[in-house]
Order: sequence, then C-alpha cells, then structure tokens
Amino acid sequence: MASPLIGVSGLQGAYREHIRALEALGARTRTVRLPQDLEGLDGLVIPGGESTTMWMLMDRMRLLEPLRDALRQGLPTLGTCAGMILLAERVSDAMEGQRGLEVMDIGVRRNAYGSQAESFEAEIELELGLEGDNEPFPGVFIRAPILEDPGTARVIATQAGRAVGVRQGNCMALAFHPELSGDPRLHQQFLRIVEEYLTKRDG
Repeated sequence: MASPLIGVSGLQGAYREHIRALEALGARTRTVRLPQDLEGLDGLVIPGGESTTMWMLMDRMRLLEPLRDALRQGLPTLGTCAGMILLAERVSDAMEGQRGLEVMDIGVRRNAYGSQAESFEAEIELELGLEGDNEPFPGVFIRAPILEDPGTARVIATQAGRAVGVRQGNCMALAFHPELSGDPRLHQQFLRIVEEYLTKRDG
C-alpha cells in the first residue's frame, strides 16, 4: 500500500512543522489552500494559528464548504489549537457571524489560557489505550483554547485533570501543539486513524 497522502492546511499557522512531523513518519503531504487541493487526500491536518483569520481565509478561498463536506463524509482530520476551534460545534468568544467546520460535538473557548506571552509547557497524560501511554507527553500551549465541554467525544489527553484532547469518529482535536513537542506519538495515532479509514474505504 502506498504511503497515505495527508493534506495540511497552509493558509495560516504552524503548518510546516506538521509537514515535517508527518513526513518523518513516512506519510506523503500536500499543502491545502484551494478546494482542488482536497482531491485524493487520505487525511487532513488543520494547524494552530489564529482561528478567526483562518476561518476568514477559508471562506475567502471558497474552501470552507468543500472542507466541511469532506469531513462530514469521514475524511480523517487532526485539528490542533486553532484547528480544534474550527472543528468544534460550539465556540465561546467567537467573532459575530463566525462559523467553523462544526463537525465535532465539543464546546471550546478561544484563547482561554491567555495571551502569547502566557504560553507554557506542561506534561500531558495520554489515554489512547496504547503501550507507552504511561509516559507523559510534552505539551506546548500557545494561546490555547479550553475544552469546556467534550460532549460525546472521547477524551484522549488530559493536563492537570482537564481534558485537552479528544477523538470523535475520524477526527482528533488537541488544544496544544504536538508538532512542536518532538514527540511523534499523537501524529502516529492520527496516522493509525487514517489507516483504519483506508482499510474500511478500500475494503
């Protein structure tokens, strides 16, 4: 089987670091900026950045609706920081009229951990059900959202008892930046989701 082709939204944010992390694990990547860039993808990453700016750029590039359709059809997606906000059905403190992709039954609050100057690193406990979960994950939080309500999503990561990562169906959403950690485990987990999806799709 060919290596999976993972699109990484490149409109804004730390997308290059995601590309490096995925390619180090053997995946092929494509930067996604236009609707046609979605064609043939096996998975998608929506990186951190500024969620309002990303939403406005997706709307301007006519990417928002095709992307929402692809996700609702089951395209595996990893959203980190601003990506989590865009995946959420419920967003506190959003700009008036702002609508994200609304594909995960979660509620988040933007920039709830403070400003850029208040960014921090903290150990995260993983709950993936895999060997190695007992090793803490080095979490990097930069203007991170707070997961106020995990809804029906399954919690897969916590920090000081608070949920900071969830999975629902083929979507993973993380409040922090795994691409800046130097630890490949969460990108590996995302690629496992992609592999499961491809096995079912190609049967």
